[in-house]
Amino acid sequence: MFTPDEIEARVRGRPFVPVRITTSTGQSFDIYHPDLILIGRRSLEVGTASSENPKHYEHVTRVAIMHITALEDLPSPVSPSGNGQS
Repeated sequence: MFTPDEIEARVRGRPFVPVRITTSTGQSFDIYHPDLILIGRRSLEVGTASSENPKHYEHVTRVAIMHITALEDLPSPVSPSGNGQS
């Protein structure tokens, strides 16, 4: 079982590495931006990214921390060429 501190350390690490959160029901959530997850004592609020702006969410799902079974690194999305500023 993971603690809120372990999850926060993983999500807030620099540089940010996208992560997949898997639950005991087999449900998974891919986090590609650290602003799309809010960590509480007993649960997470996970935002599903908007197609228009991946830093904003379409809807939110609450996940009980006690049901999180895995945190897996995901490959970083490929950035368009340029100076990296938006």
